[in-house]
Amino acid sequence: MKRISILSIHIICWTVLLFYFYGSYLLKKSVTFNDIAFGLSMGGCQVIEFYVCYLWVYPNFMKRGKIPQLIGGILVALFVFVSLRYLIEEVVYRHFFGFHNYDSSTTFRDYFMDNIYWGTSYIVIAGAAWGLVHTFRTEKKTYQLQAEARKAELAFLKSQINPHFLYNTLNYVYALAVPVSDQLAQAVLRLSDLMRYTLNESPDGKVSLARETEYLESYIGLFKMRFEPAFFVNFDQRGITDHRIASLLLIPFVENAFKHGVVSDPNHPVLISMKVEEEALEFSVQNQINNAHKDRSSGIGITNVQRRLDLIYPDRHELRMDNNGNTYRAVLNINLT
Repeated sequence: MKRISILSIHIICWTVLLFYFYGSYLLKKSVTFNDIAFGLSMGGCQVIEFYVCYLWVYPNFMKRGKIPQLIGGILVALFVFVSLRYLIEEVVYRHFFGFHNYDSSTTFRDYFMDNIYWGTSYIVIAGAAWGLVHTFRTEKKTYQLQAEARKAELAFLKSQINPHFLYNTLNYVYALAVPVSDQLAQAVLRLSDLMRYTLNESPDGKVSLARETEYLESYIGLFKMRFEPAFFVNFDQRGITDHRIASLLLIPFVENAFKHGVVSDPNHPVLISMKVEEEALEFSVQNQINNAHKDRSSGIGITNVQRRLDLIYPDRHELRMDNNGNTYRAVLNINLT
């Protein structure tokens, strides 16, 4: 519906604009074939010039630091207009109809200056049209972002109620489990630690890399209690520093490996590696794919991670995910500076 509306607006505007410039032909007592031919050639070339600017030049080069490209694009659009008009009026019309627009005494300079006059106006009109549309789109995007921010804030405030209640309940359950089973008590304690980590929000949403590593260890330890002794996971850590990282950014990869991978094969253990070298973090998770277990979950965790990476670390991260049918491997590189 939106595309149809935009197309309709373009058609209406072009009809009004071309009628304004070339409607005088219709007011003549006698309209010749030449009048119609030259009106169509001029109007058609101006329309093409307009869309060269509107669809290519301004969207790509109307940006900070691209002034030379912008000037070059405008010159290309003007060259397209001049060349097309010459091709149609001086070559095609001459060949098929035996007439042309400019007489033989017209110099190249006069021809070029005349076409600059006729072509420049539509470059300006294209800039005004693109600027108007760009402003509307920016305002709409800003409004949507504000609405999403309000919605996210309300959802966050609402989400704080149940986790705090659950965290307090887990502490009560831990007290009850201690005299019953030490293993059960330790499992509840680890789960309580995981819950406490998710509730400790910093103003910028980031935590120390060491704290994120501790969370991963607690998560792995909880699963080890569930699957041991048939639980084979290697977690290699090197160069962990005090750099800060967005909280809960790495856990979805480990969760994905445990959910879709094989943790019980000693010949193909889950390999988790985290290393920091020269202010850069490389985090990788590799697991054998469990073809016998088909999880029908949406996989929203990895999707959310990709979105968070784009928002928090734009142009500062690289995420590669490889799947050969037997092994799945995810490698995340982040510039921590």
